Amino acid sequence: MTVYVGNLSYSATEDDLNEVFKEYGSVKRIQVPTDRETGRMRGFAFVEMSDDAEEDKAIEDLDGAEWMGRTLKVNKARPRTERKPSGGGGWGGRG
Repeated sequence: MTVYVGNLSYSATEDDLNEVFKEYGSVKRIQVPTDRETGRMRGFAFVEMSDDAEEDKAIEDLDGAEWMGRTLKVNKARPRTERKPSGGGGWGGRG
């Protein structure tokens, strides 16, 4: 299972997150999505840990905690859903 960590400071790094989450157990992987255009962190991350019990304890302790001047939103990550093409372009319907 993976943990979603939201409302992160834009200055937070993978190393910062690893330091926090390793207190709860073995961190397998951390993903910090960045904006394609600017390369800047998007304000959230995903942390995968070795054990569900470790993840549960991290969620319990860190959800609502203040870190780097922000109140964290920490919960189990939901599976990614497929996005349907928007079909947009803005040119349709005029004639």
